[in-house]
Amino acid sequence: MADEDYEHVYKIILLGDATVGKSHLLCRYIRGDLPVQAKATIGVEFATRTVPLASGGSVKAQIWDTAGQERYRSITSAHYRRAVGALLVYDVTNRSSFYNCKKWLDELRASSYDDIVILLIANKVDLTNTQEGDNVRLDVVMAVEGMEFASENNLHFFEASAVTGYNVKEIFEFLIQQIYNLKSRLPSVTERITSFNSIVPNLHTDKINKRDKLTQLGCLEQGCFNTNCNTQ
Repeated sequence: MADEDYEHVYKIILLGDATVGKSHLLCRYIRGDLPVQAKATIGVEFATRTVPLASGGSVKAQIWDTAGQERYRSITSAHYRRAVGALLVYDVTNRSSFYNCKKWLDELRASSYDDIVILLIANKVDLTNTQEGDNVRLDVVMAVEGMEFASENNLHFFEASAVTGYNVKEIFEFLIQQIYNLKSRLPSVTERITSFNSIVPNLHTDKINKRDKLTQLGCLEQGCFNTNCNTQ
């Protein structure tokens, strides 16, 4: 499939603490392998991939890997903007990365669209059976804990392993399909204007405030410059 053969472009971001495996997940999905030498992401890196849809056609995913270190947070907020999907990643062997998901989620929702699709990813599940001496690790974040957090915050939940490739392709394709399904259900600007005109046929005599009605119908979105939306 040619890279140009796509219907939409979706901006997707990865976020979470440093070393939880965001870059490895991205690399595994885009290239099918892992980086030769792991290194901290500085600033933001991104990759693109054209993804087929279950209903036919395809979309182009532009996937941004946001830096996890605290000292880079000041430059990441702008990268949340215009994102329609996100993977919130934690390391199942690092409880602090799980506890910090709430901070990342609050920051994301403060800087993104209200309808952004978010998946909570429990990464590094390949390490959950690692034994230390004769004892199985007890510090692992259990799947039920992740599921509870996801349920409380209206997120989808997946376990994954960038090392083995477990669930990586499925996660990205599920996210992209969910975004497409959501966007497909939303009426276009033209449809909203038509609906508005049918509800308020004469704005000069009707007492309904035009701006309030346009806002209600979703016509006053950022970037909507259709002349039929003129509120003067």
